[in-house]
Amino acid sequence: MKNYELRSKNKAYVTPLKVVRGMFFIISLFLLFAEEGLAQVTATIDSTSIEIGEEIRYKMQVEADSTEIVVFPEGQTFSPLEVIESYTTDTTKNGNRFSLIKEYALTQFDSGQYTIPRQKIAIGERVFFTDSMKVEVRDVLVDTTKQKMYEIKPLVEVDAPLVINWKKWLLWIGIPLLILGLIAFFILRRKKKKAAKEEELPPYERAMLALQKIDESHLLEQDSHKEYYSQLSDTARKYIDEEVYDHAMESTTDELIERLDEEIRSGSLNLDKHTIDELKTVLKTADMAKFAKSKPDIGTAKADRSVIERVINETKEAIPEPTEEELLADEEYRRTAALKKQRKKIIFGSIAGVGVIAITLGIFIIIKGYDLVKDTLLGHPTKELAETEWISSAYGSPSVTISTPKVLIRNNFKLTEEQKQILKGNETFVYGSILSNFYVVVTTMSYQKETKVDLEKAVEGVVGYLEGQGGKNITVKNEEYQTLGGAKGIKVFGNFDVKNPIDKYNKKCEYMMLNFGEKGGFQQITVIYDIEDRYAKDVAQRIINSVELRTTK
Repeated sequence: MKNYELRSKNKAYVTPLKVVRGMFFIISLFLLFAEEGLAQVTATIDSTSIEIGEEIRYKMQVEADSTEIVVFPEGQTFSPLEVIESYTTDTTKNGNRFSLIKEYALTQFDSGQYTIPRQKIAIGERVFFTDSMKVEVRDVLVDTTKQKMYEIKPLVEVDAPLVINWKKWLLWIGIPLLILGLIAFFILRRKKKKAAKEEELPPYERAMLALQKIDESHLLEQDSHKEYYSQLSDTARKYIDEEVYDHAMESTTDELIERLDEEIRSGSLNLDKHTIDELKTVLKTADMAKFAKSKPDIGTAKADRSVIERVINETKEAIPEPTEEELLADEEYRRTAALKKQRKKIIFGSIAGVGVIAITLGIFIIIKGYDLVKDTLLGHPTKELAETEWISSAYGSPSVTISTPKVLIRNNFKLTEEQKQILKGNETFVYGSILSNFYVVVTTMSYQKETKVDLEKAVEGVVGYLEGQGGKNITVKNEEYQTLGGAKGIKVFGNFDVKNPIDKYNKKCEYMMLNFGEKGGFQQITVIYDIEDRYAKDVAQRIINSVELRTTK
């Protein structure tokens, strides 16, 4: 929205518009002073002279509206005095206003004259400064003529207090647990690899290996007949299951023997009837040992083991040699089964990985919030600016010292002949653009002759500057501003709309502009950012708070 000013050629005639502007100016001044009166800041100390190591109570009292946020200084901002304690803020409410009292305990361990520096208090968007205060730290005088002297007392042994070093205990417990965990992991991994390797062996070799393990187990010596016969019968059944009848493991003894007889009659299995009868006898003995707790003697048990080995060997010889087509089909089946098994591992591993990631993200979203997690994973340009290592540098002449996430780039342009008559130099340093998430501009001007800069004109020129950048619907507010170093200027702030010429999107922006007139020059610092960017305001405020003029004493 543009504001137009009507001017008349007859200077003696006062237009109604001028009268309205005058009234508006008076009302604005009244509102400004009324707003300043809403907040009152005072600071006092309980003593201006202390001995070394004594405590000074520094008290700040703030009267402010209940809707405003008050930020007191924290850290060692009272240097050269040290803060030994920062007390809790005492708050009392009187109607719609708050009275806040904040106390600090200060001290100094060297004698001399010291000055407590001004302290910065933020109330809403305004900044207030307390007065600096001088204190004296005196030496402690000791009269050795009156002070009684005593001999040094001998050492006295005392019991040492029980101090539990949790870090040490965690270290001593954690490392052994970690080592045991790694050992268990490698043992289980080795067993899995060994089992997998055995599974890759042909059925006959696996059966022989199983019989060898039964011999090495010494189950009969341990009177474990049930386990002995269970392993013995399972070895025979598993071999038959893989080579002859694929339901041998779940079939009863009678069902299995009947099926083997059918295979012999059909000619699919060239096995002697006597061998089938021996197998049936051993399987029946195994059933009695497993279910009726029968315990055959050791000689019978070893003989049964020999029968199972003979049955497996004779069955292997009785099975006809597979044709080439059967071998190819079997190889294709094995390859398909291996691929299917590998595919299952990949699917289950992927599901487990996705599940772990999802649970981890869910925990972080609950703790940190969705926006922060999303910006951390996907990235956010302004968040990266806030977290990067900032650079403090001086720009222009008279120089402006400012901290920014990135180095500002000099914007080179030549002065016209008319400008050369007035200006000695005009330098501008820029980062970003008005259409990006963040835009920083530092401009300094030095004049040929000593010139008193009218900062009010700079305020009036803000609208024109922003309109020149494509801004619309501009709001303008201003207030006096003072840096920590004491440089005084005017802060102009507000918001405006700007349209992106590419996607035609209207973006709402906020801006903050500092204007100074130091050493006969002019310095202007402008920060513009997207109002919807949740990180931009903190970055902009950090930049503005870092501004300092090196010419300031």
